Amino acid sequence: MATKVLSAIKAVFLANANNEMQKKVEALLPSECSLSKVEYEGPDVVIYLKNLASFYKDENLIRKIAGTLRKRVLIRSDPSSLLDAEKAKEKIKEIVPEEAGITDITFFPQFCEVAIDSLKPGLVIGKGGSTLKEIIFQTGWAPKILRTPTMPSSTVSGIRKSMHKNSDVRKKFLNSLGKTISSLPDAKADWVKVTALGGFHEVGRMCIFVQTPNDKILIDCGVNPETNEGPKAFPYLASMGITLDQIDAVVLSHAHLDHSGFIPYLYKYGYDGPVYCTPPTRDLMALLQFDYIKVLSKGDTPAPYETKHVRKMLDHVVVRDYEDVTDITPEIKLTFHNAGHILGSAMVHLHIGEGLHNLVYTGDLKYGFTKLFDPANAAFPRVETIFLESTYGGRKDIQPVRQEAERKLMEAITKTLARKGKVLVPVFAVGRSQEVMLVLEEYAQRNPDFNVPVYIDGMVLEASAIHTAYPEFLRQSVQRRVLSNNSPFESKIFEPVKQKREEIVDGDPCVILAPSG
Repeated sequence: MATKVLSAIKAVFLANANNEMQKKVEALLPSECSLSKVEYEGPDVVIYLKNLASFYKDENLIRKIAGTLRKRVLIRSDPSSLLDAEKAKEKIKEIVPEEAGITDITFFPQFCEVAIDSLKPGLVIGKGGSTLKEIIFQTGWAPKILRTPTMPSSTVSGIRKSMHKNSDVRKKFLNSLGKTISSLPDAKADWVKVTALGGFHEVGRMCIFVQTPNDKILIDCGVNPETNEGPKAFPYLASMGITLDQIDAVVLSHAHLDHSGFIPYLYKYGYDGPVYCTPPTRDLMALLQFDYIKVLSKGDTPAPYETKHVRKMLDHVVVRDYEDVTDITPEIKLTFHNAGHILGSAMVHLHIGEGLHNLVYTGDLKYGFTKLFDPANAAFPRVETIFLESTYGGRKDIQPVRQEAERKLMEAITKTLARKGKVLVPVFAVGRSQEVMLVLEEYAQRNPDFNVPVYIDGMVLEASAIHTAYPEFLRQSVQRRVLSNNSPFESKIFEPVKQKREEIVDGDPCVILAPSG
């Protein structure tokens, strides 16, 4: 009985909150904008208008509304104002310069959005967003600009196709999630409890359970890279004392399997909530999880989930960029900060309650120099508790100077090649392999005589292709090269493995970057 009463109270609160939000928007909007409706879509608020031209006359209007609502605000046309999709497609091609290199145009009528895939998104956006506005005014569709990777990526294209195919499912999910986030908390949070479910005093199966009187959040949910069997293979989820469908949200720091590898299992057994991560993390996570299933299928131990559970997870992913402040429950705000570890890796900052507590989980982080990424950004406005990665954190864990490590690597490689040998470099498919690729490519540029092939595995190639879809997450020097069609990942020294491995081993001197599996 008490539960029914509480649900009824929440429903009334939500209806009142929606009405209140609509009134706030109406008060700020010029009447000629013709407000159609306001709705929650995940952590965002979407405003539908019948006259977008009037709205965009005031460039500060969206800032005023976002500041008043304290939410990220999206502006879209009322469905009745949308140009027919085929006509809109032709109009977009007329408006956007050919040099932008549009590779695909996909319409999402459920969201009144059009996704425009382009090799040069800046030309689709235009100076000061002028081209985007022209698309909006002439078609009514809200453009969503996506960068086409400079290298073909089956992962990126597959995820984008899946988003389109399952857009009905995502729309329903995001609307439901938005209502949950905006609902009335049962009581004001006055305590925070953190439980280690894996990854503490060990490597792998990283998982943290953050709990308040109202909220239940998982940060990371990984597998143990050393074993697929027994009690130490996966996080101790049973110790939470709740069913998986009671979890409010999963927050993911980065894509490596020791942090992300067990998330699809949650969807297999009842969880249907969001996974928050950065855009590159979503793509790399899917790549590694699909490969994890494939590798285990060749052995005696089956994977703890199937490909359909990875796809279900992808339908529930909510991506956020660094520094975006996002409500993930009525009382918890999430902000990602660059961790400098791999593409899209993030430190997790949770602001809990109205100033009750600020918690930071670093995930895997890197303060030192790398060729790929800027160092970790720890400029948090406020922190009371921090969970810090301690890999190589012992008193005797002194790492060699970066330049010296690179010199020794290239010295070992060149000596081996001079003896007509072959160099096998074990690497992770994501992260270490791309860093080594940049070291080799830079050496080849400085030493033209270094013209031996560097063979790269399909997983390394695919992960590198994903890097070219997100140059804004790379160090500026690498970003510039990708944007100017001079990507280091596409150097002529790199050759994808097409022939049998035995042929490479029996062939001429070479370098082989070999991930596990």
